[in-house]
Amino acid sequence: MWDEPRTLNAVANALFVLAFALLAYAAGAVFAHSQAFLLRVIRVEGDLAHVSRGQIVDALQGRVRGTFFTVDLEAMRSMFEGIPWVRRAEVRRHWPDRLDVRLEEHVALARWGQESDGRLVDTFGDVFSGNSDAELPVLAGPVGSEHEIARRYAQFRTLLAPLALEPRAVTLSQRRSWQLRLSNGLAVQLGRDSEKDPAQERFARFVDLYPQTLGRLGRQFEYVDLRYRSGFALRVPELPRTETVRPRKS
Repeated sequence: MWDEPRTLNAVANALFVLAFALLAYAAGAVFAHSQAFLLRVIRVEGDLAHVSRGQIVDALQGRVRGTFFTVDLEAMRSMFEGIPWVRRAEVRRHWPDRLDVRLEEHVALARWGQESDGRLVDTFGDVFSGNSDAELPVLAGPVGSEHEIARRYAQFRTLLAPLALEPRAVTLSQRRSWQLRLSNGLAVQLGRDSEKDPAQERFARFVDLYPQTLGRLGRQFEYVDLRYRSGFALRVPELPRTETVRPRKS
């Protein structure tokens, strides 16, 4: 090989390119870590009602590492999203020494589980830690059912709108049975979904019948059981037994 000029030239060129690449890498590393490119400004924006400046400062304390070029944007995003009430964070570099951060807060839909748990569920069905002074409904169910319950809550609320009522509590049991408590205090036992008679349809029938039945009686009802195909059972506080109401045939 040593007697072949072409081969020697090719090897020399390759070594030169490699040496140049290593030198450029080393120079780039020194440049990127230079104190001249330290981050000096972090600008936070967003429509923030629950996240305070103090929470942001506390979260950043001692956790900003690297320079403009080396800062880990993904780690910074995760750090911001760990602040209570922050649903999503976007982090971008802004030359020469700034990070721009945009925060999006959760919009609380309801309380989740026991009030003492300090958990809320947002309009996307995501559960997060937080407290709210607002009078929110209560949703509860097995782990992993949060999105389904939030979706059903919205459907139940739409169905009740013509009656000027709202669901104040929606619960899905471990056996997949639905229960509601309405804003007038009425507890509604919907039962489980089935292909032939979904719980949603049973509730829609009840809402349709309400003005001609319970709505006309002018008295307080305690509990209604909708697990019947041809009617529903109800309980009033002053009566010890349950009455069954069937719709009138037209």
